[in-house]
Amino acid sequence: MTAIALAFQRFRAVPAAGAVSTSGVWRLFGPGLVVAVGYMDPGNWATDLDAGSRHGFTLLSVVVAASAIAALLQYLVVRLTLAAGTDLATLIGRRFSRPATLTVWLISELAMIATDLAELLGAGLALKLLLGISLEAGMLATTAMTFALLAAPQRLSGLPERVITALVIVVAACFAAQIAIARPDAGAVLRGLVPSPEIARDPGMLYVSLGILGATIMPHNLYLHSSLAHARAAEARGIERSRIARLLAIDSGAALTLACLVNAAILIVAAAAFHGGQAVAGIEDAYKLIDPVLGSGLAAPLFAVALLAAGQSATMTGTMAGQIVAEGFLGLSINPMLRAFLTRAFALVPAMIIPAFLGENAVDTLLVASQVVIGAALPFVLVPMVLLLRDHRVMSVLKVSPLMLRLATSVTAALVVLNTWLITQSFA
Repeated sequence: MTAIALAFQRFRAVPAAGAVSTSGVWRLFGPGLVVAVGYMDPGNWATDLDAGSRHGFTLLSVVVAASAIAALLQYLVVRLTLAAGTDLATLIGRRFSRPATLTVWLISELAMIATDLAELLGAGLALKLLLGISLEAGMLATTAMTFALLAAPQRLSGLPERVITALVIVVAACFAAQIAIARPDAGAVLRGLVPSPEIARDPGMLYVSLGILGATIMPHNLYLHSSLAHARAAEARGIERSRIARLLAIDSGAALTLACLVNAAILIVAAAAFHGGQAVAGIEDAYKLIDPVLGSGLAAPLFAVALLAAGQSATMTGTMAGQIVAEGFLGLSINPMLRAFLTRAFALVPAMIIPAFLGENAVDTLLVASQVVIGAALPFVLVPMVLLLRDHRVMSVLKVSPLMLRLATSVTAALVVLNTWLITQSFA
């Protein structure tokens, strides 16, 4: 069990061998909600706002499809973890050559920094909008909040996990309230859930759709979920691994459904407020326009509070994932505070310097750039993961069906192609 996973779990009594208590079963629930945070981070906000404001409800089906793909990959990484008896990062480190392992580790670290950059910008921007402070001051404040939670005393070891849960609830509640204020056309929302051929014919829609996919499927969530599942399974004595796999699948399925609803809500609010009207250039622009458009003094504060909650909770889970990667690939047990400092230092440099040159569009430009880096890193995680899923020596206990393997292979190949195309278009 990794040090960072321990830091995010409460002390609980472990039942005696052979005993299966209700508390033992309930102890398995929780990793899904922590992982779901990564699916509603500021990177997702940027793409969902763009999709809703430009194309109305049409791309709702893409949000649902992206969430379904994410749920499939999270289910598979948990099954791989339980079959192998160790987390994904450690497994890659053990099963592949040293050069391959170091390459995947390096790319994963770059993806962690890009992820942290997006979360840092989102939370910092939220504080700027709420308090009227500078973006730089907002980013420093959210960094201080993260370090304060990581420095919680041992007796409060479950505090970050509880804070993450509370922040997710805040995000969901804020967008439920915003939908009530926006009063979207229910018929149009339902039609948006049905895939439209127009998505493939319209280059603009296709590009935004690929952006939604790129922002939704992120490498750090696979590492994080794998490690948390491994830690919870180690505590669940007396429960068969096949049953643990089913319970963890229920856990992640429910949590990712919530994440899907939040992303859909962001798009719905953007479509109801901005589609067919004034163009929205980015997150800050949406904040400034949402109150006048919806005719409510509550919409903008709710928007900013939800953004702060999403950014702050996501940056905490990113810190967890960074520790897991360092331990799994290199066997380095780094203090969580030091790990967070190193990752954040690399993210803070561009976040502090680039806005001075790019001006008011800096945040959204950096958010897009961070998603491009994350998309480029994704194949370096998915390809070894699928190879491990197809290895009968690894999966002997919890084999994946041939149909599921073909589906995983097809999804991986499609994501590699789509992300490659998205990256080339971003720099074209």
